[in-house]
Amino acid sequence: MSQRNRDLDVPMQVKQEVRARAHSERHRIRVELQSAAKDISGGVDPADVHEPGAAWKPMHHHDAEVAKSKLAKRSATKRHWKTKMWKRRTQKRRDRTEAWQEARQNSGAITY
Repeated sequence: MSQRNRDLDVPMQVKQEVRARAHSERHRIRVELQSAAKDISGGVDPADVHEPGAAWKPMHHHDAEVAKSKLAKRSATKRHWKTKMWKRRTQKRRDRTEAWQEARQNSGAITY
C-alpha cells in the first residue's frame, strides 16, 4: 500500500479542519477583492488602491520548481519500453514467433 502522506512525525489533519481553513482563505480573498473593486468604483485612483497581484494568491497544489526537477529526472531515466533496444527486442520476438508459425504451417503438422 502506498505510504504517500503517511509521515508519523507529522499528525494528519482532520479533513474538516483543512476544508474550513481553505474556506476561510477563499472568503478573505473575496472580501479583499470586493474592497478593492468598491474603492475603484467609488472614484479612488486605481494606482492608489492596493490590489493583490499574482504573488498574493494562495499557492497552488503543484509547485512549478518540483515539476521541472521531476521532468528533468524523468528524461534522464527513460522507461525501458520506450528505448530503441527494447523495441528492437520486441520486434525480434515477434519475427521469431511468426517464423515458427510459418514453419509449422509449411510442415503440414496438425496443431490445435
